[in-house]
Amino acid sequence: MLVAALLVLLFCFRGRAGLSPHFLKQPEDLVVLLGEEAWLPCALGAYRGLVQWTKDGLALGGERDLPGWSRYWISGNAGSGQHDLHIRPVELEDEALYECQATQAGLRSRPAQLHVLVPPEPPQVLGGPSVSLVVGVPANLTCRSRGNARPNQELLWFRDGVRLDGTTFHKTLLKEGTAGSVESTLFLTPSSHDDGATLVCRARSQALPTGRDTAITLSLQYPPVVTLSAEPQTVQEGEKVTFLCQATAQPPVTGYRWAKGGSPVLGARGPRLEIVADASFLTEPVSCEVSNAMGSANRSTALDVLFGPILQAKPEAKSVDVGEDASFSCVWRGNPLPRITWTRRGGTQVLSSGPTLRLPSVGPEDAGDYVCRAEPGRSGRGGGAAEARLTVNAPPVVTALHSAPAFLRGPARLQCLVFASPVPEAVVWSWEEGFLEAGSRGRFLVETFPASEGLAGQGPGLISVLHISGTQESDFRRGFNCSARNRLGEGGAHVHLGRRDLLPTVRIVAGVAAAGTTLLMIITGVALCCWRHASFSRQKNLVRIPGSSDGSSSRVPGEEETGSSEDRGPTVPNDHSDLVLDEKEALETKDPTNGYYKVRGVSVSLSLGEAPGGGLFLPPSSPLGLPGTPTFYDFNPHLDMVPPCRLYRARAGYLTTPHPRAFTSYIKPTSFGTPDLTSGTPPFPYAAFPTPTHQRLQTHV
Repeated sequence: MLVAALLVLLFCFRGRAGLSPHFLKQPEDLVVLLGEEAWLPCALGAYRGLVQWTKDGLALGGERDLPGWSRYWISGNAGSGQHDLHIRPVELEDEALYECQATQAGLRSRPAQLHVLVPPEPPQVLGGPSVSLVVGVPANLTCRSRGNARPNQELLWFRDGVRLDGTTFHKTLLKEGTAGSVESTLFLTPSSHDDGATLVCRARSQALPTGRDTAITLSLQYPPVVTLSAEPQTVQEGEKVTFLCQATAQPPVTGYRWAKGGSPVLGARGPRLEIVADASFLTEPVSCEVSNAMGSANRSTALDVLFGPILQAKPEAKSVDVGEDASFSCVWRGNPLPRITWTRRGGTQVLSSGPTLRLPSVGPEDAGDYVCRAEPGRSGRGGGAAEARLTVNAPPVVTALHSAPAFLRGPARLQCLVFASPVPEAVVWSWEEGFLEAGSRGRFLVETFPASEGLAGQGPGLISVLHISGTQESDFRRGFNCSARNRLGEGGAHVHLGRRDLLPTVRIVAGVAAAGTTLLMIITGVALCCWRHASFSRQKNLVRIPGSSDGSSSRVPGEEETGSSEDRGPTVPNDHSDLVLDEKEALETKDPTNGYYKVRGVSVSLSLGEAPGGGLFLPPSSPLGLPGTPTFYDFNPHLDMVPPCRLYRARAGYLTTPHPRAFTSYIKPTSFGTPDLTSGTPPFPYAAFPTPTHQRLQTHV
């Protein structure tokens, strides 16, 4: 057994003694950012000797802490063959070829290249961080980065995360093989929308793929940007409207200027304008001009002004020949557009709608005045009518005018009326023996002058008069012709001279005179008859009403008369005393309404009868008599004694109501005697008046 153990040991010694040193791990190329740590691995197997690292062939030493190389050291378990090289922080000078060597075994690892990357520094934008530009003016933005980055960086432009095109890249070399600086230029033409925008310049390389950014803000200077509005936008003519001019500008606004239709609005200042709208605002817009140090801007707006029709072009008179076409046109302006109709003057039929009226193949009947009418707008304003005359050129129209009859061997006058367009070349009077156009010829004289009014549409009127001095029998038998001609033809009319005889005229005058004389005689006879009967009435049929307006008053019982019988007027015999009221009853002045109206009854001394309504009947007073005499009434017509043509005299006697004791029954006398005119007797016979038994009536309102 001892022998077996020795054999195993021998075998193991021989196997180990047969292994040669070798590399278990060798360093590889490495890329490290400047300032970071570099690690190069190295592991040896079957080697217990000295291990060292070389840099570009220069030995760094065999100690683990590598004296003289403060940033370098070797790590790992030397017993297990670990000999890793560490460099921290890495600097540009550390970029080299590194080898791991086992000097006693004569082993060298493959060389490993250490690359040191330098990230770019944040770039710089010239003029930043706020760059001032002018709107509409092309500008260049320059971004610059230092050139010590490894590898070289690229410069990019971004806005809102979107890369911008239109850049150029420029590299400047400081010395051969060494980059000095890198620049990138962005070309742009800014607008007002770029004001306040943020642009980013990014420096990016392999050492720093995310790159480093530098941001700038654009501060734009621009002329005013104007917005013009009106309130309300649609307005009735005559209403007030407000314009508001809003502007953004950099630098700030320095002034406002208002204009209408290109003409300045005097007194307008600031961004607000109040004005009364009219129809002109529809075609003459209002403009607002805003200024600052960079320039000015102008905006304009037109109002929607509602207004009634306004006549812009009147229809023109037309003169056309018969059979030709005629047309009229008129122009009305309004908002909304007015409705235009054509009618004939004096008519209601609408001939056409729209600004134009066409009349094909006109005739004389089409001559006249035509009316172009525009209806008022929604506001009720505007509207109206315009007229134009159509003259139809045609042969003359001749009309015979009424001529007064003439006496034989006396003067005569014949007339005709001529309408013609064009104006007639001549108006000629002709008869059997000859003709006359103007002037005189024998007993004949012609005068022509314009008529006071022409026939509408048929040209001016002419009146031609033929004067005849010393008419003859043949003038009344024959006819006279009045004719006129123009370039379109001829027209004429026959005129007859009427005859007036002297004898019938004398007879008529004599008959009228005789009739007037007869009428005057009749009137005179009637007047005399009436006057005679008036004298009889004063002696026989007149009675006096006491209390009349002659100044006398009703007497109370017991009062004596102081006047004579001449003052009282004539009286008649008293054989009709049965109709005379009791004096006490007659003078009773009690209130017939029992005090309700506080009035007094009328005292009468005579009651002659009842009227159909129950009151006292008085005939009309006599208009004859001298002032100051008593008032008389004639009662004969009511006693069936109606003398013809009798006149009566009285003075304003007035009774408002019959006395309450007035007679209620009346007995008509059968005969009348000769009146006795002695004083103190009643004038007529009367029946007795019984006292009424009915009570007084109480009236109420």
